[in-house]
Amino acid sequence: MFYDFLVPVPEASGKITRKKTASGTYLYYQYGSVYHKEKRFCIPERAVIGKQSDGDACQMYPNRNFLRFFPGQELPDDRPWSARSCCLRIGSYIVIRSVIREYGLDRIIGNLAGGDAGLFLDLAAYSIVCEDNAGQYYPDYAYNHPLFTKDMRVHGDSTVSRFLASLTDDQRIGFLDAWNGTRKAKDKIYISYDSTNKNCQAGDLEMVEFGHPKDDRGLPVFGYSIAYDVNNRVPLFYEEYPGSVADVSALQDMLGKAKGFGYRNAAFILDRGYFSRGNIDFMDRNGFSFILMVKGMSPLVSSLVMGRAGSFETDRDCLVERYGVYGTTVRRKLHPEDGKERWFHIYYSADKAAAGRDELERRIAHLASLLRKGKGKAFDYGPLYSRYFSLFMDGKKGTLAFWEEKKEVVSQDLRLCGYYVIVTSDEMTAADALTLYKGRDPSEKLFRGDKSYLGDKSMRVCSDGLCASKILIEFVALIIRNRMYCLLKDADLSDGGPRRNYMTVPAAVKELEKIEMVRLSDNIYRMDHAVTATQKTILNAFGMDSDQVRDEAKAISDLLESLDPGKKPAGKEA
Repeated sequence: MFYDFLVPVPEASGKITRKKTASGTYLYYQYGSVYHKEKRFCIPERAVIGKQSDGDACQMYPNRNFLRFFPGQELPDDRPWSARSCCLRIGSYIVIRSVIREYGLDRIIGNLAGGDAGLFLDLAAYSIVCEDNAGQYYPDYAYNHPLFTKDMRVHGDSTVSRFLASLTDDQRIGFLDAWNGTRKAKDKIYISYDSTNKNCQAGDLEMVEFGHPKDDRGLPVFGYSIAYDVNNRVPLFYEEYPGSVADVSALQDMLGKAKGFGYRNAAFILDRGYFSRGNIDFMDRNGFSFILMVKGMSPLVSSLVMGRAGSFETDRDCLVERYGVYGTTVRRKLHPEDGKERWFHIYYSADKAAAGRDELERRIAHLASLLRKGKGKAFDYGPLYSRYFSLFMDGKKGTLAFWEEKKEVVSQDLRLCGYYVIVTSDEMTAADALTLYKGRDPSEKLFRGDKSYLGDKSMRVCSDGLCASKILIEFVALIIRNRMYCLLKDADLSDGGPRRNYMTVPAAVKELEKIEMVRLSDNIYRMDHAVTATQKTILNAFGMDSDQVRDEAKAISDLLESLDPGKKPAGKEA
C-alpha cells in the first residue's frame, strides 16, 4: 500500500529500477547484495519503495520503505500524518480513559451519540487537560494527544461546532437518565446541592437574564446547579435556569428532578442561602430529609445561642475533635406553625470567634469613619448603618447631624461571634451533623473546578442549543475530574505523611503530560523515556503502574501504525 501524495523519484544512480505490471510501474531500491558462492556472483537485494505516477515518470507515490531508506527526503506538508504531532502526550489520556471505563461513560455516551461519542469524550478530556472550553482551540489539543475519536481522527473547529449543534435535548436528557440509572436510588444517600451563575453577553440566549449574582458586573447571567452524592462522591445531575430565578426558588425544581430520577430515600445538604420556610415545607411534603446551615443570626438562632452560651464551650464531651469545635443539640420547632420538631446543632469555634470579633470591630470602625466624612451631607444610609448606629438627621437640610453607637447591639453581636447553627430534620448528634455538612466541601470544589480548571467561567456560544451542549460536556468533564480529585486525595492521605504538592488534579495533569511518545523516521511511535518516580506515584493513585503505561503506549502505537497506508512490509524482487 502506498501513501496518497507524490514525491520526486530519488537520485540514486544504479540503485533504482522499475518494473512495469498491469497495475502500474513499481520502483525498486537496491539496498544491498548477497554473494552466491556456487554461482560466484552477487545477488542484489531490492525492496519496493513506491509506485510511479501515471502522469509524470519523475514523480512517485512512496510507501514505508521509502521513508526507511530515504529518511532525509523532504515531504509535502499535506502528507497524511502532518495533522498529528511527532510527539504525543499520552499520560493524561491514559488516566482519563481509565476513569471513563470505570464509570461506563464510553458505553452511555456511545448509546446516545453513536459515532460521535469519541469526539464528545475528546472535548471533555480537552477541557480537563487544557482548562479551556473554546472549540476553536480544540485542534491544537488534538494535534499532540491521543484521541477517543475513531481512528484518532483530528477534527477542525468547524466540525466541533457542527457536532455541538447536532446534540439534542433528548440526548441530554437521555444521558442524565442513563447516568442516574446506574445509581442505587433506594439506598439512603446525602445529596449536596449548590448553584452558581455565569456572566454572559450573548444576546441570543433566552435563559440569559439580569439577576442578582454575587459578582455582579452589570451583565446578564444564567444559573447552573449541581446535585452531588456525598456518600459516593460523584455528581448526579445538573440543571440550568434563567438568570432572574433566585437560587432559593430554583431548589424546588431541583428537588422535583431528584424525585423524578427515583431518589426517594435522600437527604439534601444545603448552604445557608437556601434557608427558607417554603423550601423546608417543600422538602417535608416530598419526604426529603435535610441538613441546612441556618441563615445569619435570626432572632430564633440568637435566642438559641444565647440560651446555651457558656454551657458547652469548654465541655470536653461536646468537643468535635475532627474539626476543633464544640457542639450541642437543641430540639425545637422552626416556627409556631411548624408541625415537626427539628434538631438545632449549635457550634462554637474559638478561632472563628477571634476572627469574627476582629472583623466586626473593623467594620464598625469603618462605618464610623464614613459617618464622620458624611456629616453635614445628604446621603442614603443603608440598613447596616442603622443596625449599629442611631442616626440623627437635620430635618430642614436633610443632612446627617450626629450619630450614636448602639452599644447593646454591638455587644450582642460580639458575644455571638464564633457561633453557628445547623438544623436537621432527622435526629443526630452535633458531631454527625457537622461531619455530613462538611461533606459539601467536594461539591464546593466542584464549582471552583468548573470555573477555574475547566475554562467554563464563560460559555463562548451564541445560541441556547450550543450552550446546552457545552453544559452537558462540561458536566461529563466534571464527573471525570471529580473522580481524579478523589483518587488523588485519597492516595495522598493514605500514608499519613506530609501532603505532596503534585497530588492535585492540575499538578498531576501537568506531570502526566510529560509522558510522551515520539515518532521517528520509520513513522512508528515509541515511548520517549521511562516513567519517573513522581509519575509512578500519581499513576498508583489510579491503580496503574509503568508496565500498564507501556502496554497502553504499545496499543496506541499499533493503532496509529495500522492506520498508516504504507504499512506493507518490505519485499524482495522475485
